[in-house]
Amino acid sequence: MGLHQSDLGYRCPPERKSRHSRIVHELGIRIVAGDYKPGEKLPQEALLCATYAVSRPVLREVMRVLVAKGLVLSRQGAGAIVRERIDWHLLDPDVLYWMIQSRPAQEFVETLMTMRRIFEPATAALAAKVASAQALEKIAQAFAGMEAASTPQELLEPDLAFHRSIAEATGNDLVAYIANMLSLALSESIKLSSKHPNTHALSLPRHKAILTALVNRDPLAARQATLVQLDETHGDIARILDSGIDLA
Repeated sequence: MGLHQSDLGYRCPPERKSRHSRIVHELGIRIVAGDYKPGEKLPQEALLCATYAVSRPVLREVMRVLVAKGLVLSRQGAGAIVRERIDWHLLDPDVLYWMIQSRPAQEFVETLMTMRRIFEPATAALAAKVASAQALEKIAQAFAGMEAASTPQELLEPDLAFHRSIAEATGNDLVAYIANMLSLALSESIKLSSKHPNTHALSLPRHKAILTALVNRDPLAARQATLVQLDETHGDIARILDSGIDLA
């Protein structure tokens, strides 16, 4: 995915190393933010070239990237037209990042937690049924990493690994792929919840309950433990947002 997910701070844009990538970022986030609405044309090629001081070949490469991400439809002579939101590749790391950047924190959290409540309990239940001993050991190792963490920053990677390992334990490549593509959004959720003063003490027993259910091969318990973890995490984040704490 290029830049490692954990290197991305909440609402802190990643470094853009080239003019091309900066233009992709600027146009992409403006589309996702609604400055350019579905069905609308982007400014004419000549105007965009002048605005960004780039050649037509560079701008056309930018458009190819935006087309590949499902944000625009480019036709000869018709220019670039913003596609409907349903057509956007929201699991593309850049598009997902732009969504996080352009939406209010509360809206992003609600969108993400709804998705997690649909996806993660079912994933945990399936893993409880089919996970190999090796897969369960990998999940246990991730939990051990969470236990060993002494700071919220150290907690992030093993927490992400815990959730990815559960998806991998299902043996379903599509489930594992979706979990991996959601890593950026999940990392932002974890970073938000980690601003709670008792994040470590709160997080460990919730994840331990999931691990115990998996080891016991109990799908119903795994589903329920995951729902509890998500509901309580959601509550933690809501309290953080309500407190007005600095999210930078």
